[in-house]
Order: sequence, then structure tokens, then C-alpha cells
Amino acid sequence: MIDSKKNQLKKSLGLSFNIAVLIGGTIGVGILRTPGTIAGLLDNYWLIIASWLFGGLFVLIGANSYAELATMLPKAGGSYNYIKRAFGNYAGFLSGWFDYITNVIPPAFYCIVISEYIIILFPSLHSYSTTIAISLLIAFVLLHLSGVKNGSIIQQITSFIKVICFVALVVACFMYSGVKLAPIQKDSSVFQIGILFGLFKSLQLIIGTYNGWNSVCFFAEENDDPSKNIPKSLFSGVLLVIAIYVLVNIAFLHVLPLQTVAKSNLVAADVANIIFGKNGAIIVTVISIFSLISILNAFMMIPPRILYGLSRDGFFINKGTAVNKGGTPIVALLVSSLFSLFLICIGSFEVLFSFAAFTSIIVWGLAYFSLLKLRISEPDLPRTYRSFWYPWTTILAILVSLALLIGFIYSDPKSFIIIVGITLISYPLFLILRKKK
Repeated sequence: MIDSKKNQLKKSLGLSFNIAVLIGGTIGVGILRTPGTIAGLLDNYWLIIASWLFGGLFVLIGANSYAELATMLPKAGGSYNYIKRAFGNYAGFLSGWFDYITNVIPPAFYCIVISEYIIILFPSLHSYSTTIAISLLIAFVLLHLSGVKNGSIIQQITSFIKVICFVALVVACFMYSGVKLAPIQKDSSVFQIGILFGLFKSLQLIIGTYNGWNSVCFFAEENDDPSKNIPKSLFSGVLLVIAIYVLVNIAFLHVLPLQTVAKSNLVAADVANIIFGKNGAIIVTVISIFSLISILNAFMMIPPRILYGLSRDGFFINKGTAVNKGGTPIVALLVSSLFSLFLICIGSFEVLFSFAAFTSIIVWGLAYFSLLKLRISEPDLPRTYRSFWYPWTTILAILVSLALLIGFIYSDPKSFIIIVGITLISYPLFLILRKKK
């Protein structure tokens, strides 16, 4: 039997960690890789910038709802706690596993992408890409086995340096006065089916890039003052991420013509080549590796918290609640790392990223519905923070989530079929676990 008193998470995290994990868990591979793909899909400067702003505003409205939910139910695991409280055990089970899958995917593709950047620096290591990715995963497992404090310190240092690096890159881009954008011609094809497909596909990639904005909610149970720290970190962190994403896109398009950006797989590296020359590009690649370490560290910490919460509620094995002396949910960390190892061996960046965006939208939408339901069914729950302009902002978040989900189904039916398959399998598994409990 697991001792429930012994296996409790420690209240050792504060506001600085919250902001660091939000920034560190959001800004990373997406903003470095997706601008080229999105430029190719949309082929319109203002539509590209508007899409990044739209994604940011959607996340900001979501943060308003999550601030109330996370302070009302400050439990490990985030979203599924609110959905379970509002709609019952099966809804909690399904959304919890969707959220887990969404958050256990990132460590795999961040390990893959860091290995790709290392190979850019050392081309002779090309045949060792998977080995490098697996070695990174093992190194971070060992770091987090040593305790929450070490993971928190690494998160705060790397997130701070990451912001400085991106600000420096943006400033360098705006100081460059070489290539200028050609005039943008008005084109009514924005409303054609092809552009509509490109718009929804772009938004799917953008939502994937913003994924991680609600990271602080997974650590609510370990926060020393969740009622104050969670709302502060959600709003300040999300606003900073939006500013960086929009400015980075404007900066890249200031240096390179739209057509060149559209053909680039690694826009940041191409921009660095122009601004700094070959040596500068190497420096930026090193900074990019260091920056990606921050997001990898954040996502090594998130899935174990979800699995810990699921285990405590009987939705996974009892041993999933085991916590070591350093405050790390040790079994949940090891299980999550094995899942990430499997994904490193079989996955690819584009497939994983699209699937994560899909499941994120479903879980976020259900969480927004939970806020409406709990306001009606449990009006006396302690609410230290109440969302602004309720219920209109929450209803807007739900409507946008539904619109994006429909768009994603249209642009990526394969991922939707996989999600339907997971949903069908989930109910028999839920019944088996409930019987065992």
C-alpha cells in the first residue's frame, strides 16, 4: 500500500518559478520552426501577423478562465481536475489522459529538435541523431530524480536567459537595413477554400506553438500561494509570450522577403546568417540549443504531475502517487520518460505537433465548459479570483475552441480519427480501472 501522507507533493514553488515555467514551457521550438511553414500556407504578411495575434488573444482569454479554475481547485494535474469536478469521473478520466498525451509528447520532439541543432554545429554526428535525443532525455530524467528544487532552479535560469536571447535577436533584426519587403498586393483569394485550409492549418501550428501557456496550473498543489501567484503569472507570462511571438515574426519578415521565409525550415538560422554571417549563425544555434533546454526542462516536469493526479484518483496504478524525498513523483516521471523514449524512436516533428494542438483544444474547451458548470452547480466554492467579464469571455473561449476544432478536423482528419479511436478505447479501460479501485 502507498502511504498517502508520505506521498504528498511539497509546497516549494513560488511566483518566479510560475513565470519561468510558463515562459520556458511555451517559447521554444515552435517559434523557431513554424514561421516558414505558416508563411508558405498564408502568403500574406498581414494575415500571418494577424494569425499570431489571434492565437495570442485566444490564449489570453483562456488564461482568464484558467486563473479562476486553478485557484478554485489548486490540485496537481491541472485541467482534468476541473473537468472531473464539473462532469464526473469518466469526463475527468478521458480529459486527463488527453492532457497527459498532449504534454508527454513535447519532451520527445524537443529532444529531437535539440539533436538536430547539435548536428548543425557538428555535421559528422548526423547518423547519431536519435542517440543524442535519447541521451538528452536520460540526462533530464536524472536531473529531476534529484528533486524539484534542482528542476526549479534550472527552469528559472534558462527561462531568463531565453527571454534575453529572443529580445537580442529581435533588436538585431530591426537594426538590419538590407533586404526590404516587396509591396503586398491585395488578393481576394484570402476567402478561397485553399487559403481557408491554410488559415486553419496555420492556426493549428500556432496553437501548438502557444501550447504550454497554462503550465502553472499543473503545479498549483506545489505553489506556496496559488491564489495570488497563479493569476499574476498567467497574465504576465502570456502577455510576454504574445509580445515575443509577434515581434519575432515581424523581425524575421523585416530581414527576409516573405517568399524566402516561406521556403525556410529554420528561419532563425537563415536570418542569423544574413545579420551575423557564418560565425553569428553558429552563436545563434548555440543559444537556440540552450533556449530549447528550458522548454524541455519544463515539459519533463508537467506530465508526471498529471499522471500523479490521475493515479491519486484511481485512473492509473496506485504506485503512480509515489513521491521521493526531493518532492518528485518518481514513478510518474519514469513512466512518462519511457513514453517519451518510445515517441523519440517512432515520431516526427510535424505529426506530433499537430496532434498535440488537436488534443489541447479539446481539453481547453472542456475546461472552459467546466467553469460555466461549476459557477451554476457549486456557487459557494472558494473563488479567490473571478474571471473578468464572466460569462462572456468564457463563452467566447468555448466558441473559438469549437470553431478551431472544426477547422482542425477539416485540415487534419487523420489526427481526428486517432482521437476518436482513443476515445472509443477509453471507456472500457475506465470501467476496468474503476472495478479494480
